[in-house]
Amino acid sequence: MRKHFTHNHHPFETERGHSHEGGRGHGYGQEHQQDERVRRFSHGFGPGRGFGPGFGPGAGHGPGFGPKFGPRGHRRAGKGDVRAAILSLLAEGPSNGYGLIKGIAEKTDGVWRPSPGSVYPTLQQLVDEELIEQGGTEKKPVFELSEAGRTYVSEHAEELEQGWRGVAGMSETATGLRESAMQFMGVMQQFRLGATEEQQQEATKVLDDARKALYSILAK
Repeated sequence: MRKHFTHNHHPFETERGHSHEGGRGHGYGQEHQQDERVRRFSHGFGPGRGFGPGFGPGAGHGPGFGPKFGPRGHRRAGKGDVRAAILSLLAEGPSNGYGLIKGIAEKTDGVWRPSPGSVYPTLQQLVDEELIEQGGTEKKPVFELSEAGRTYVSEHAEELEQGWRGVAGMSETATGLRESAMQFMGVMQQFRLGATEEQQQEATKVLDDARKALYSILAK
């Protein structure tokens, strides 16, 4: 069943601990202390692991994004494509609205931080288009890609990347890192759909080694 936001329970207000004056509120940060995307990646390869809920066979490409992506119209937020950014981040793991806003800001070194007024309507539209699914509760919704959404993201990685290239001031290094990550997810989709059990076991070892190597880089 598709869920719709209500004016009485705006998800951004709930996630921020209903804080509008003088501070952050009691709920701030409690649900975001551990990055869900990093946690899921560190668990390795497989359905429900690695990149969030895992890749699997979808029901086609789903609706598009705009002139480049389909019939819906090209949504811009001044500095980047909100739709493309949301789908890219949800490919890494489930998140709520505030987590997506925070994630976009982190990915762009603070250059782009979309407003709740642009993120939440886009989330609702993506739910209506069946590219993402809404879980959690009415007051604390959590979003994740649907099967069709996962298939679309993996098959249109380069197109989704264009949404980040519109961010003024984003470094070439950051852009290159995102491009590599999106290409990697495309390979993951191929393993998910067509690899033998032995190949998946080998891939799991490669992913574990890569994860350890990445953490070693961060520790330097």
